[in-house]
Order: sequence, then structure tokens, then C-alpha cells
Amino acid sequence: MAHVRTPEPQSRSGAALQLLLASADTLRPLLDGGLAPEAAWDAPRPKKLPRRAEVPSLARTDAHPNDLPAQRWGVIAPEGTEGEALLQAVAPLIQYREREQGAPAYRYFVPADQDAAAAVRWRDEVYRAEAVPEEERPRYLLLLGDLHQVSIELQHVLAHGAFVGRLHIAQRSGLPDLGGYTAYAEKVVAFETEAAVKEAPDVLLYTAPDGSAATTLGQTLLVGPCQKEVETRWRMKRPGMGLQVLSDAQAGLEALLRAAGAARSGVMLSVSHGLGQPSQGWASAEAQRALQGALNLGAGQVLSANLLRGTPFLPGGMWFCLACFGAATPSSSLFHSWLSMLAKRPADAAQLQDVLRSLPRPGERPFLAALPQAALANPRGPLAIIGHSDLAWMFSFAEIEGSSRSRASRISSVLEVMANGSRAGVALEALMQIYRDVNDGLMADYQTRQDALLEGRPDPVEPERHGYRWMLRNDLRGYILLGDPAARLSLRSATA
Repeated sequence: MAHVRTPEPQSRSGAALQLLLASADTLRPLLDGGLAPEAAWDAPRPKKLPRRAEVPSLARTDAHPNDLPAQRWGVIAPEGTEGEALLQAVAPLIQYREREQGAPAYRYFVPADQDAAAAVRWRDEVYRAEAVPEEERPRYLLLLGDLHQVSIELQHVLAHGAFVGRLHIAQRSGLPDLGGYTAYAEKVVAFETEAAVKEAPDVLLYTAPDGSAATTLGQTLLVGPCQKEVETRWRMKRPGMGLQVLSDAQAGLEALLRAAGAARSGVMLSVSHGLGQPSQGWASAEAQRALQGALNLGAGQVLSANLLRGTPFLPGGMWFCLACFGAATPSSSLFHSWLSMLAKRPADAAQLQDVLRSLPRPGERPFLAALPQAALANPRGPLAIIGHSDLAWMFSFAEIEGSSRSRASRISSVLEVMANGSRAGVALEALMQIYRDVNDGLMADYQTRQDALLEGRPDPVEPERHGYRWMLRNDLRGYILLGDPAARLSLRSATA
């Protein structure tokens, strides 16, 4: 007899729209009171993207996604001498992937600051050039450089049909740290070529114990269900799997560093607030790049890049980091227009102004967060990190319909792909498939509304459901992969 799972209990604590953002000086969670669900009902339509921008490619669907000789691997660098220097810095990784796939790696060069339209043209005319045989076109693509060199728009466009990751390591001055690039390349090769001694990875689940509504919901609706999955399902397949859960008042910085340092070839999920602008503004662009997206752990403790440059932290592992700006800060936020509209309402104006001040301003340079850069450059750090490149809400793991229901499977499925030994790009694709489904549903809503308007019928789209789809679509779109998309845990039982 088939077993039917009992639905997870619904949580009615806290407001529906919760944000994982904190002030960099006071460490006070911003928007801690949350927003009512109806705040998203009249959200503006997402910016129209170029035609075919999010149409997945059907390349090599007959081959196993982890099969590198079939899927192929390539690298994308910025044009000019800087791009050449970055390629040289990661030469150990390029040479290793070429040996692994038994063929030369394609090396592409792209102009700086491509917008979405330019990214689509480049994908169609260069990456999908008719002259390149389908079996030679790399589906694994490693982007080198910061967001002003190889744009995040290109990363988003290529992620629909390819497994895409990005590597950038900078000095405190902002200039590329070529030694950091090389350290990462050598780390990946070392972990993937060493004798695999583990049958199953360690799993570390962390919730910052800051007492906020957002992290409380994260523990209830995401970390708790993920813990249950590991205990009842994953361990049945792999009894040797380790599990450590840090979520109470004792789960401070020292406990996190100790647990992550011991989790070799492990998988980690962390839920915390990412740091945004301090109340008096950033002292400089350098200060912003150093701290924006660092993790507020509560009790005045912050996990910043300085702590991870030399401290063992998830060596040879993979990290799903849930926090605002935890991976990057883009040139513009998908939520800016909507929050600006809400800020005109007296009831929400004060708390939303604090959030709006943390959003990028026109003309500001986009950048990768310093924390994941330090972790990836650390020889005893992780091989890949999935994090957020915008405001991170709870929609990626919860469904809002009157009360909050867990949708932890969206993220636990990503963690499970990692834990099974699949490559990091395959793990992110599990989340991108959900994004594309939600995006299709949202666009169908807008078309239904337009048809009803033209035909003089009442709007048939339910506002609450539509607002939920809008928030979920934009929340999911912010996730990006940092590190080599072909990286995988060093496990004896890794998928071939």
C-alpha cells in the first residue's frame, strides 16, 4: 500500500511577506513587521524581456546531465587583456576539465555590461552558432569576472539551457585577485582527484538565532522540513550520512565555524539576514563591497569575508546561502518599482524607506558579495555556492494563501541533488525548472487579464494568487551559482 504523507502544519506566525535583510550598523532586521499579502496584489508587470530570453535549450537531452564528455564544459571571460589574465589564472581547472571531457574547452570572450537584449543576441549568434556542432557546444559554462565585466543578464539568459556558474575573486581594492582565482582552480582539481573516502556527505542545517519573524519562519517552514527529509528519507538510502542542525540560542558564530569546519565534502543550508546599507549610508563603495550580503547571525555577530579567508569552512562542500544580497548586488532590483509604489502609502512608508535605501541606485556598479568570494578562494572552503543576487524573501520555500505553508521541497531538492554527488549546475537547474513554470503561469495571468479587458469581461485572475506568483517568480530569479558548475562532491557513490 502506498504511503500518503500528512500535510505539513501551517504556520500563522508573523506577517506573510518576510524579508531577510538587516542594517549593517544596527544589525536590526529591516521590514521585520513584514507586509500584508495584499501588498503584492497590484505589483507591476515584470520588465519585458527580449524574445526567447527564457526559452530552455533542448541541447543534449539524450545524455546524462553529469556526463561531462557528452555535455561538455567551456569558459566565458571578459574581452581584452583582463580576460586573458583570468583564463591564465584558472588554467589548472581548464586543463583538468579538458582531460575529463577528452576535448578542448571552448573559450568565449564577451563585451562588458551586456543588457538582456545583447545577451540574447550573443547567445543566439555566438554560443549557439550554427557552425558549432551540437555535440561540441558546452552545456557547462564557467563565467569569469565581476558583474560589470560579464553581466548578470548574460548569466540569467544562459541559465535557461546551460549549467552556468561564475567565479570572481577580488582584492580589497576591487581589482581581480589572480592568486585567488588560481587557489580556487587548484582546490577543485585537488578535491575531485583525491581518493574519495566518504560514502555520504555531512549535512549542516543552520538558522541564525536572531529571534526575527523571517528566520523563525525559515526554521519552521524550511529548515525543520529539510531536517525531516534527511532523517526519514536520505538516511534510508545512505545510513552513513551525518546531520547537524544549528538553530537555537547557542548557534552563534563560534558554533557555526566549528560545525562548518568539520563538515568535509558536506552540504550546508543557512538561513539568515544579509546586511544592507547602514542607517547613515555606506562610507565608501569599498565598504559596501566588503560588507553588503554578509550574514547577520544575531547577538551582534556577523559572518563576513574576513573570517572566511583562512578559516576552514565547508571544505570541498557546497553551500545554499539564503540571505538578501548573499551572492551579489545587481545593477537594479526586481522589487524596486513595487516597493517604491508601496512606499507612497503612509502605513508602509517609514519601514520601506529603509529597505529602498539598500537597493542599488542608477549608475552604481553591480558586484559579487565579498563573503562567497572569500569562501571560494579559501583552499579549505566550498567548491560551489548558491545564493541570492537581490532581495531574498520567504517565497522560495513557502506558499502564502491566508497562512503560510511549507514548500521546502523546492530547496531540499537542490540540496539532495548536491548530496547525491551531482554537479553543482545540475542542482541549480532543479530550482530554475520551478522558476520557469512559475514564470509561465504569471505571464499567462497577464494575458488572461488583457483578454478580459479587451472583451469587456471582469478580471478573472484572483489577486492573491497572482500576487503570490509575482513574488515567487522574482524571488526565484535572484538565485545564481558561484563557482564551477561542473564541480561535485568527492564521494565514492557520486553519480557517474
